[in-house]
Amino acid sequence: MDSLHRHSFLVEDGKVKEVEAEAVIIGGMVLDIHATPSVPANPRTTTPGKVNYMLGGVARNVAECMSKLGSRLHLISAVGLDMPGNLLLEHWKSAGQSLEGIQRCQEIETAVVSNIFDVNGELAAAVASVEAIEKFLTPEWIQKFDYKIGSAPVVMVDANLSPPALEASCRMAAEFGVPVWFEPVSVVKSKRVVSAVKHITFASPNEDELIAMANALSSGDFFRPIEKNNKTIKFSTQSLFHMLSPAIWVLLEKGIKVVIVTLGPDGVFLCSKGVPRFLKNGSKRSNPHGSNSDLYVSINSNCPPNRFCKAPMVEGSSKMFAVHFPALPASVVRLTGAGDCLVGGTLASICAGLDIVQSLAVGIASAKAAVESETNAPLAFSMAKITGDAKSVYFASKMLSCQSML
Repeated sequence: MDSLHRHSFLVEDGKVKEVEAEAVIIGGMVLDIHATPSVPANPRTTTPGKVNYMLGGVARNVAECMSKLGSRLHLISAVGLDMPGNLLLEHWKSAGQSLEGIQRCQEIETAVVSNIFDVNGELAAAVASVEAIEKFLTPEWIQKFDYKIGSAPVVMVDANLSPPALEASCRMAAEFGVPVWFEPVSVVKSKRVVSAVKHITFASPNEDELIAMANALSSGDFFRPIEKNNKTIKFSTQSLFHMLSPAIWVLLEKGIKVVIVTLGPDGVFLCSKGVPRFLKNGSKRSNPHGSNSDLYVSINSNCPPNRFCKAPMVEGSSKMFAVHFPALPASVVRLTGAGDCLVGGTLASICAGLDIVQSLAVGIASAKAAVESETNAPLAFSMAKITGDAKSVYFASKMLSCQSML
């Protein structure tokens, strides 16, 4: 059975019933405090503006985005018996989501991140108190839900997990043949990929995280971030790819099947060794999309599947398969949820049965909706708008000329 289209079985009233499997999302639930000045801030004094509580955490944001796009999922996390924990759980419960995978106890101090933005909505500084995720989201707690992981269409882990928990989660999924998506979270935490790289199917770093991951996996300091301080210099898509491709190749050589590099206003690179098997969708299956038929039907009818399937390479090739997806113009309100919603939109689409190119187009459309929202994940998605934006991205995506990496 294709691991992207699994089902579970439930015994009810003595009868065995088939139920749609749930994606498993493992990582942080965090209360974000957002401070946005209304005028340019001066140091060593207060500045007028707005301070808001936001429901956050990479795993939680991804899960909320997926849920609002119609996916069934199971979140594994940890929060405390405190005000931030209560806020996070009340919202999660009100959204109709299960609390089963969320550990709670008196000893846990719920993760909180305080973000300070500039007047343009860009993050200027932040302080993160997220030790509880590493301390309490243990391999033993995650192991309790091995039956969920074993039947999942995909497992996503965020790098807030400790290296032992990260390795255990990814190994468990790999043993069941379930694809794993690794979200690096930050430059520092992205280096934790070392503990689990051989089990990871997808990774979604930004440029700086990509460089940090490549250096960590190379046990050296061979790669340097691209200098963009001079705003008069604009790199072409091909030259940007040429500069990043050696680092991307390190991740692919270490076993990651698909590397998705987010480039902010420069769009996204989708890379693999040869054409990935995830390029083809599940449209020939009787029920590839489970309950998420609206997303599947809408995208599949507007973005015909298998766009790059005739590329003359096979998976495992010494040549890199690479596609560039442009960013969408947006009326930016806040940028903090964009990356998480890109991942959530892509995963929701993969779970629905769409191929990776269709799915990433939906992810970029979801990221646009996020940056135009006050919250980390939009309060709701318009299927018509997501479809229209995904269609624009899908048909603007282009294969990049790739040379052998040997």
